[in-house]
Amino acid sequence: MEKAIYDDIREKGGDGYMVEALRKERHFLTGEELKKLQCTELCLLKEFDRICQKHGIKYSIDGGTLLGAIRHGGFIPWDDDADVIMNRPAYDKWVRVCDSELNPEKFYFQDLFRTPGYRWGYGKLRMKGTKFVRLGQEFMPYEQGIFLDVFVCDNVPEFYLHRALTNFHSFLYRKAFYSVVGVTKSSGLEKIVYSILARIDERILKDKYASYIDYRNRYKSEWVKCLTFPACNNTYGYKREWYEDTVSLEFAGAKLQGTRKYEEYLHFLYGDYMKLPPEEKRKAHPVSEISFNEKILQEEGYYE
Repeated sequence: MEKAIYDDIREKGGDGYMVEALRKERHFLTGEELKKLQCTELCLLKEFDRICQKHGIKYSIDGGTLLGAIRHGGFIPWDDDADVIMNRPAYDKWVRVCDSELNPEKFYFQDLFRTPGYRWGYGKLRMKGTKFVRLGQEFMPYEQGIFLDVFVCDNVPEFYLHRALTNFHSFLYRKAFYSVVGVTKSSGLEKIVYSILARIDERILKDKYASYIDYRNRYKSEWVKCLTFPACNNTYGYKREWYEDTVSLEFAGAKLQGTRKYEEYLHFLYGDYMKLPPEEKRKAHPVSEISFNEKILQEEGYYE
């Protein structure tokens, strides 16, 4: 399906036409939309936590979600997404149980190996009957509802130089997966490279990446990394214990799991994490379309 979309666009005028055909105006969220978006994401977080608690699956809220829990007691006021993170064994268990646990009328889960056309090395738990379409990704051939990012970490070497080499290998996979989007947003040499990478057969690329995951997890390491997501600094990895030694944290009235060493982890990610960023850096993700499932939100008791 994905290849047919690209072939059809190229036949009509090449990559330049493709950019024009896919160009949309950015939609800036209103205050009411941001509130509904955060309510939806809280619903997703609670459903994710429910299943993990039932099946003994270790995870931690991550990134801005963890920062929001510690600094704000919930969502960062301007934040428009939510993140959780877990190591590969926990993620594999989540994938095995989610289909039998999720209510298919309310939720669905997408993953690199279960969703045709999906190009991200981490999963997304989404709410049915919603839309959250990233600007420039309108053409992606899968359903794009409001989501919770479910990041998965794999083993990386404990020796620094080997870890740096692993980061480079991961960079190549990340760019290959991103290429179908990157080709619409780039120019010059970068566009040529993305155009070449975008022609790699999706099944071959995913098979190779699956083998790479198996290779990385042959031996347990004290360092892990989400392979297709950039590391936040030049350590090229994260401590395994951060995602396995967890405590219950308050988040917008809910109890969610977060790393026990949240001070160490947040300092690692952000430095002085209790300091608010300047207003010009309080940015949201660019979206072209958003809609909500009012019925589910009302059933879950998020607003009257």
